[in-house]
Amino acid sequence: MTGEILDLVYADVLDILSLLQPVAVVTAWLVICQGLAQSLIYLAQLVLAYRALRHGPPPRAGRALWWDYSDVVMPIALLVPAYNEEATISESIRSMLSLEYPDFEVIVINDGSKDGTMDALIAAFDLTPMVRPYDEAVEHRPIQSMYGSPRHGNLLVIDKENGGKSDALNAGINVSRAPLFCAVDADSLLEPDSLLRAVQPFIDDPYRVVAVGGTIRVANGCEVRNGRVVRTGLPRRILPLFQTIEYLRAFLMARLAWSELDALTIISGAFGIFRRSVAVEVGGYTHGTVGEDLEIIIKIHRWMHEHGQHYRIRFIPEPVCWTEAPESLRVLARQRMRWQRGALETLYRHRDMILNRRYGRVGMLGLGNALLTDVLGPPCEMLGYLLVPLFWATGALSFEFLAAYLALTFVFGICISVGSLMLEELELRRFPRARDLFVLTLAAILENFGYRQLNNIWRVGGFIQWLRGAKGWGKMTRRGFTKTELRET
Repeated sequence: MTGEILDLVYADVLDILSLLQPVAVVTAWLVICQGLAQSLIYLAQLVLAYRALRHGPPPRAGRALWWDYSDVVMPIALLVPAYNEEATISESIRSMLSLEYPDFEVIVINDGSKDGTMDALIAAFDLTPMVRPYDEAVEHRPIQSMYGSPRHGNLLVIDKENGGKSDALNAGINVSRAPLFCAVDADSLLEPDSLLRAVQPFIDDPYRVVAVGGTIRVANGCEVRNGRVVRTGLPRRILPLFQTIEYLRAFLMARLAWSELDALTIISGAFGIFRRSVAVEVGGYTHGTVGEDLEIIIKIHRWMHEHGQHYRIRFIPEPVCWTEAPESLRVLARQRMRWQRGALETLYRHRDMILNRRYGRVGMLGLGNALLTDVLGPPCEMLGYLLVPLFWATGALSFEFLAAYLALTFVFGICISVGSLMLEELELRRFPRARDLFVLTLAAILENFGYRQLNNIWRVGGFIQWLRGAKGWGKMTRRGFTKTELRET
């Protein structure tokens, strides 16, 4: 009797598997095709970035740039929005005040901080109240007071009601008087010649260039003195080390490639230079979004195309901005979910531009890629991780399907990560020690086994948050810069 029951159950299982097999095959093919398309895009980005670095002009010394450009560069206002940045704000502002640029102003916007950010600024720079007239060109929350420094004539601090990062940047745009502004995160450190290098596209193509982005690097593990990174090092913890590889892949490969195609859709909020008049034309930064850096670039693309303007948005790899990367899973998860939510907010708001020929390469290529990687990518990868091994284990998929999926997921990912590291070593050489290169190569391999999957979980979490209408940034813990490395404060 028991044998007959087992035979019946076995027969039922076979029937279910026979019904599941077509579904499993279709699902596997969809996942593999999406992954293959995304991998081919990454490969094309790697090739384009390599060509741009090999055929572009070699990096020049800061002194040579000063002699060539100091008489012709346009004034720049550095806009530094700050909210609860007590740990890093003084060191960051000192770094900015020591930049090698002939005509610039640093405008710090304290966005209603609840910690000692404002007190730290007053103490560090001997701030005193002042008045500066300004026009309400773009909308922002009320400014409560302004401060200047008798020791630094090019430092202005704005104290305003809390309204978010976009609101703080809009206040800075209104108060600034320079034709260009540079949006910089308060926890960032700029290299001395960053502005000179980043402003080059505005000098070479003054009528068309409207925005320029530069490379962001992870400062964890580097030696910092007087607001400058004086020695490049690697993070001692595994999470910032994986993020170092991510930043190489995102900036040196992806953004450089999209810039070459005139389809760049984002300039990092940590470091980007904009033509002020264009930012005012598009209404400044959009309120109520956590992806303000992506949003303003898409707004500029839209406005320029709809008004028939010839323009360029550029990325150049040499100007380097150093930033503090999260070192805990909790903080990193919040950051990645926020990034995903911000991307989805902007893509949904401008969904009529996606794959729309009216918007040229940006609509067809740049936003088409965003649709594939930011919208379809995370859920497809998660489905692949869950369903493909399950279907294989139950016999609904052949081993060949499983092998193809694993090769696409892991082998191709390793190749792209190691390729990005090779670009860094061949062209920029920011990591001179052989030991550092070995550790980075090992990290480029290991990040594909666990860390990449975690990122997709967080991105799916951001997708769910967006569907639920979640708002806000979440708490971001800062550790602060010290003379030797990043340590707990």
